[in-house]
Amino acid sequence: MTKGNINVSVENIFPLIKKFLYSDHEIFLRELISNATDATLKLKHLTSIGEAKVEYGNPKLEVKIDKEQKTLRIIDQGIGMTAEEVEKYINQVAFSGAEEFLEKYKDSAKDSGIIGHFGLGFYSAFMVAEKVEIVTKSYKDEPAVRWICDGSPEFTLEETTDKTDRGTEIILHIAEDSTEFLEEAKIRELLSKYNKFMPVPIKFGTKTHTLPLPEDAPEDAVAETEEVDNIINNPTPAWTIAPGELTSEDYMKFYHELYPMQFEEPLFNIHLNVDYPFNLTGVLFFPKLSNNLNIDKDKIQLYQNQVFVTDEVKGIVPDFLMLLRGVIDSPDIPLNVSRSYLQADGAVKKISSYITKKVADKMSSLINENRQDYEQKWNDIKIVIEYGIITEEKFAEKADKFTLYPTTDGKYFLWNELLEKIQPAHTDKDGNTVILYATNADEQHSYIQAANDKGYDVLLLDSPVISHVIQKLETSKEKISFARVDADHINNLIKKDEPVISKLTETEKESLKKNVEEAVKDAKFTVQLEDLDSNDAPFTITQPEFMRRMKEMQATGGGGMFGMGGFPEMYNLVVNSNSELSNQILKTENPEEKETLIKYALDLAKLSQNLLKGKDLTDFIQRSYKQLEK
Repeated sequence: MTKGNINVSVENIFPLIKKFLYSDHEIFLRELISNATDATLKLKHLTSIGEAKVEYGNPKLEVKIDKEQKTLRIIDQGIGMTAEEVEKYINQVAFSGAEEFLEKYKDSAKDSGIIGHFGLGFYSAFMVAEKVEIVTKSYKDEPAVRWICDGSPEFTLEETTDKTDRGTEIILHIAEDSTEFLEEAKIRELLSKYNKFMPVPIKFGTKTHTLPLPEDAPEDAVAETEEVDNIINNPTPAWTIAPGELTSEDYMKFYHELYPMQFEEPLFNIHLNVDYPFNLTGVLFFPKLSNNLNIDKDKIQLYQNQVFVTDEVKGIVPDFLMLLRGVIDSPDIPLNVSRSYLQADGAVKKISSYITKKVADKMSSLINENRQDYEQKWNDIKIVIEYGIITEEKFAEKADKFTLYPTTDGKYFLWNELLEKIQPAHTDKDGNTVILYATNADEQHSYIQAANDKGYDVLLLDSPVISHVIQKLETSKEKISFARVDADHINNLIKKDEPVISKLTETEKESLKKNVEEAVKDAKFTVQLEDLDSNDAPFTITQPEFMRRMKEMQATGGGGMFGMGGFPEMYNLVVNSNSELSNQILKTENPEEKETLIKYALDLAKLSQNLLKGKDLTDFIQRSYKQLEK
């Protein structure tokens, strides 16, 4: 029997491991399962190149709980260790056996899937165990050995006849403050969280399997049952399989495996697969999003060689794609030793750029393959595309190929198609193309109708980030401006060189404006007179484009410049001086009747803008009923 001290540079490393190295104690199981997987895949590789003269077979890992003994066991049928290897890989903390293995077999082991963090990963066991045993037998013809350590730098190492089969068994004697890890439900939860897609089958207990009845079985026959291994993982998830070998049903099945509580099908998926200049595989799904900006539920999951690491993928995945779901698996993503935090690195930027390009290419192919289907899905994917336009310049450069601009009458246009359609009518007297849009077709119906009557098209742009998108387009496109259809009277939104005829004299206009201002008495409204068509609405409420847009941008982040804080509600009350109502207001001599007339017209204008609410709406309805009774 050998006794000795573990080769550490401090008196006692275990308290440091427990306190500082791993922020979350539960990941000890992830690390030990990863090590067991490494040991199994090493053996697979050595047998495949003829160095290990043993039968690989169909090895599996096993996790066992013994509540009475207060032990948790992780058992593999992998490469095992000799006494010399235990000394080397276990007693010299932070010396990675996997890294040495990869260096030795770097040419042939490139794709063997070895994780490569054995040393410190193993010692995470001491976060939950007061004593740890390793019982291991190498694939080489050497005796099995048992290593025992109670959390101090001292250990014992001796030969044992307790183990005759190849592989390693880690026995954790669970500490009093960690007995939750002796609960079957807790271990099942952790295996499902971290090891659901590990490349080696993991057994956790057994389950009852009902055998099928033979075809000629009598009607009252009872099917026999048998106990079978309960394999809790899927060793070959979709992202590890070539896209050509997968059907759309395979992708859907995988999606629901990832997110069991998602009952709605995703719209489509993007399969990632690159091996230069970094290794990365994965599958991303576009869920039905509409205008949903919630990125806290069912997030993209990051794996390293099929080991779950985190679902906090900011930095690896561009911000605008955080709304997607799926898996990214890469051994090249630099994490700290506990795999808890992303390390700043040039590879991360390259990965982010690759994912951005892949999504852009997928959008282009989808719209080219089936334009009609893409249009039908637009409302569910637009928030991702629009968010990408305002946050990722390289994505924005490609976006004209697949960004749709729907009109209020249900037609969809790409950018170039839109300009070709509207420029003849929408070009103002200064040569600028003014794009009219609405954010709510019902609430802005009268304004849309007025624009349509003039021969103008109106886009329906209703996502939460549309103000930012518009700002981006106006700065990146030449001689283009956007105006919401209710930002001013339609004649002012697209100004033409057309003669204006006024029925009133300047004196009458001054008098009319004074009458309206005295009756309205509301600081929110700025009264402006316009010489419009006599058939146009007498009173129209508009909200200045700049103020409203700044307010919207501030609400979704940005736009709160110069310490302006919340923007006040401000509106223009456009009075049509050529309307019959304006003439009637001027002719009415009774001040009370004049005020009633103006306020009633104002209420109607407010009603059309959904601004008449509460007591004002109640009073208006009561006045209207009294008017009917006259």
